[in-house]
Amino acid sequence: MGLLSNKISRDDLKPGDHIYSWRTAFVYAHHGIYVGDGKVIHFTQGNGREAGTGTFLDDIIVSSVPKANHGGDNIPCPKCGDQSNLNGVISSCLDCFLAGGNLYFFEYNVSKAFFMAFPRGGTCTTAPSDSPEQVIFRAKFLLSKTEFGRYDLLKNNCEDFTIYCKTGLVIFSKLGSSGQANSVAAARNVFSWSFAGSVASLGSAAKYALSSTAGFAVTGFGGVVLVGYGQYCVGRLNSDIGVRNDATKIAVEKLVELIPTIEGVSDNNNNKCS
Repeated sequence: MGLLSNKISRDDLKPGDHIYSWRTAFVYAHHGIYVGDGKVIHFTQGNGREAGTGTFLDDIIVSSVPKANHGGDNIPCPKCGDQSNLNGVISSCLDCFLAGGNLYFFEYNVSKAFFMAFPRGGTCTTAPSDSPEQVIFRAKFLLSKTEFGRYDLLKNNCEDFTIYCKTGLVIFSKLGSSGQANSVAAARNVFSWSFAGSVASLGSAAKYALSSTAGFAVTGFGGVVLVGYGQYCVGRLNSDIGVRNDATKIAVEKLVELIPTIEGVSDNNNNKCS
């Protein structure tokens, strides 16, 4: 693996690895836990259960759904069948999980300098991983309960699920700390600063943050660009679950019990803001 590429070979996979594959022209990555025997446990939103935002975000959610015919024909996968309408925590073969994309390895316990060297989120974290046995136990337990709360692209997604399986860490204001969602927030904050209070829409900020591989180096604002890019990187780092002081380690059995409470708190907060 190079500094700016986490692409790996299938032969290098080990049970307990956090893997991902890019979707929708490299705009969004779908994440899961490889558990061995060619199987991946991951968290998804079933086809037909889109967020209904009317934006490109709906296409991203659909792109995380396992394809019924990843081989390119109309015959469902002989190992998995048609999983396109399944919802929540599911198990798929590696081919269905990748859906024709390349295989990438998510890195843990990276240095802060290494973390900030990546201009986009969802590729690594400063948090250390637990043992493969613990990781696989959490993933299989959540699969048995088909439970990780309601799927939300920006608040509780496949990356949140996979990071929890790897670390056991929870942020109680939400179920996880997705690097992709944190990139959206960091970019939105910089947009607000750069354009003197003119805040970009969620859709444009998200598309910019998730698809940009050159940071803010092409915006053409000279020194403002450099400062803005620095703020973007620092914002991503400060949101990383490995450095946050509000991250709590919690057993998977307890997490399943607490999910309704956590989501209830989140719903109440949303109602107060609306």
